[in-house]
Amino acid sequence: MTQKRAIRIVATGTRLLVGVVVAVACVAGVTAAVALPWPEIATTPAQVAVTPAAGDTTLVCNGQFRAIGRDPQNVTQMFSAGVPDLTVDSNGPREDSEITASDLTAATSGPQRFVGSAEQGGAALIGAAESISLAAEDLSGYAAAPCREPSTESWLVGGTVETGTNDLIILSNPGDVTSTATITAFGAGQSSTSTIVPAGTQLAVPLASIAAGLQQPVVRVTAAGAPLRAVLQSSLIRTLDPSGIDLQDTAGAPRTELSFAGVQVIVPSGDSPLTVLRLMATDQAAGSTVATVTVRANGEDARELTAPLDPAIPTELSLEGLDPGVYSVDVTAQTPVVGAIWQATRIGAGSDFSWMTPAPEFSGEVLVAVPVGPTPRLHLVNSQDTDASVTLTPTAGGASEQLTVPAGSALVVDVTADTSYSLSTDTRLKGAVIVAGKDALAGWPIWPSAAAQDPITVYP
Repeated sequence: MTQKRAIRIVATGTRLLVGVVVAVACVAGVTAAVALPWPEIATTPAQVAVTPAAGDTTLVCNGQFRAIGRDPQNVTQMFSAGVPDLTVDSNGPREDSEITASDLTAATSGPQRFVGSAEQGGAALIGAAESISLAAEDLSGYAAAPCREPSTESWLVGGTVETGTNDLIILSNPGDVTSTATITAFGAGQSSTSTIVPAGTQLAVPLASIAAGLQQPVVRVTAAGAPLRAVLQSSLIRTLDPSGIDLQDTAGAPRTELSFAGVQVIVPSGDSPLTVLRLMATDQAAGSTVATVTVRANGEDARELTAPLDPAIPTELSLEGLDPGVYSVDVTAQTPVVGAIWQATRIGAGSDFSWMTPAPEFSGEVLVAVPVGPTPRLHLVNSQDTDASVTLTPTAGGASEQLTVPAGSALVVDVTADTSYSLSTDTRLKGAVIVAGKDALAGWPIWPSAAAQDPITVYP
């Protein structure tokens, strides 16, 4: 019995020892498995890049320039101060019509509406612009603007409610459905109102009725029901002397980076600044931010400055001390901002001014309408690392011009007034149409085709 018990003890001990060894081996194996990479089983989801079919293009113009305050018995009544000259062309079939300026007394015509139809999968390209020169006791100067597509959100960065100004927010609804516009003015405080814009109708809202008491206002227009085209019409009287008019297009969506092309300095600034940048941070939940502003001439830095921005409170920066010329301006901020640059020929009776809005990148083919006006030019800015080749062709016929915009630089090109051009490039550029003469100033950025569609990725 003693011998058998001893054998059982030895056998049991052996089994325990083997179990411990196996357990240690298992732990070591698991540890090694965790440390080593496991084989992966992965599949790439099916996907395909698809370019949506190009749609129709709808552009709407601003129409007749409005005068307010000419009737002392009804100071809010609006009259036509003049009919603008129109320059327009397209690359295919186009339907031309008018919308109704419902609040404009004795209007002889309505704002133009152009609808281009896409054919055989190609984008419907339309280029249109209008311009007007006035020399009246209450309105004097030159104004020009592109005809643009409507939008559900528009930012108007400019204008003022100071004495001597009669700025108007002009809303155009080229569609077939009534739109409700919500207009919000930002400044030291905020105010908001809503207005109904019937289908096929244009109406104007005085800026002072929304932004009374707000210095350096910024206005956001949101549209529900149908997109709207928003334009800021500005005029200025100093003492009793008319001192400029302007038509300002929307400034685009808020971004952390803004780029301006075609900023014109006509004469050196004296005691009063002639070039001023207005900025506003739009994210009210993000807190204060800092904007860095870089001014460049032909790609070379000419000025750099920084500015703190409080959310929803506009700030102005003077860009004085610049030599006469054409400049680009880049703005970088930590949160999204909107902005525009005010330019003037001089200060005093008979002067003129213009607001320039940020320039988006464009490539491929765009149609650019050059308005009636003095010394029109294109300013093309190349921020890429390689030179850009550009083909510029008058759409009415004539020889094409081959241009090169050097890498990291810019080019100013003379063009012919009242002429449309096809501008083609494979490089992403920024640009602007600019007009300048004796007390005449205007400009706006070149926008990519409204009907052009970027490829989208589809996952079946």
